[in-house]
Amino acid sequence: MKEPRLTYIALGSNQGDKLHYLQTGVDAIQQKIGDVVQASSIYETAAFGFEGQDFFNACIAVNTRLSAQKVLSLLQEIENTNERQRALGGYQNRTLDLDILLYGNEVIHLKELQIPHPHLHKRDFVLFPLAEIAPEHIHPQFQKGIAQLKEELPSSGIKIASEKLQLENIDFQQFKYIAIEGNIGAGKTSLATMIAQDYNAKLICERFKDNPFLPKFYKDQHRYAFPLEMSFLADRYQQLLDDISQYDLFADFMVADYDVYKSLIFAEVTLQEEEFNLYKKLFNIMYKDLAKPDLYVYLYQSTERLLENIKKRGRSYEQEIPANYLENINKGYLNFIKNQHHLNVKIIDISHLDFVNYREDYLKVLQSIQE
Repeated sequence: MKEPRLTYIALGSNQGDKLHYLQTGVDAIQQKIGDVVQASSIYETAAFGFEGQDFFNACIAVNTRLSAQKVLSLLQEIENTNERQRALGGYQNRTLDLDILLYGNEVIHLKELQIPHPHLHKRDFVLFPLAEIAPEHIHPQFQKGIAQLKEELPSSGIKIASEKLQLENIDFQQFKYIAIEGNIGAGKTSLATMIAQDYNAKLICERFKDNPFLPKFYKDQHRYAFPLEMSFLADRYQQLLDDISQYDLFADFMVADYDVYKSLIFAEVTLQEEEFNLYKKLFNIMYKDLAKPDLYVYLYQSTERLLENIKKRGRSYEQEIPANYLENINKGYLNFIKNQHHLNVKIIDISHLDFVNYREDYLKVLQSIQE
């Protein structure tokens, strides 16, 4: 999964309700491109290169997983939605102007896209707001900080306007430990990883790749079910003890792509009655020692989509998983959730969402969690 890239975008408007257009641009970027993590003051400047009304200008910092080319395409869509009129050549009035200034530390030279912005270092209406939110960021071509480039400009009549941009960010400050659960192929690890990256959380991922019983189990479930479930129980218990002990439950924000109770859910589906009764006794002894999540998120996914996801990720030992096995696992989870009154549980139906590839879907999931 692609790591978020810190991207700086300039906004400008000198037509109509200028603050409205800038705010609409910020909101659309938040919805379509990435988290807007910082916004500068709004600066008021005279039109540059042509006769026109004064501009409102600002800069924002955005964490995005999209490529620079995709960001450019979406910015142009947002401009068009906000009645941007384009004329051939020269400077002109505009309702909303959006430009990529910096994309991480990359240097990009394409016909349609130049990064860093080729005029970044010359313009006070860009450098003043950019220096406010990224003073130490080094220009990758000039090897100078943005604040230094600003100081090298000739004296300017730029001034800060009284208007302010508003940021509508989702936060999880009410949570310290979130467990993301779901069936095989539901997207637990993808969602947990994205949340950890975007909200500076400690990520706890289940270690399953080295389990020697897993490929054998999918070939002969009856024979290998008990050793598989016992090994998973021991591994999950030890991992949670080890990982959570490294963190401060009162200060750190943690997100895990599993909860240890999944051991009991899977075991009830795969084990014979006598085996499960023994397994449950051991589980209950171990479960008492573990920290419990203050939010348990269950990603509900249709069986058809689960099978599609399993096929796409290409793990050879998973390709023969039968649909009825996934359906039984799902029933086990829902039965568990129905009977757990001590857990704060959120069920999110993601059957028609693709939160990895579509930011709008990702935000829907985050908003459901926040609620």
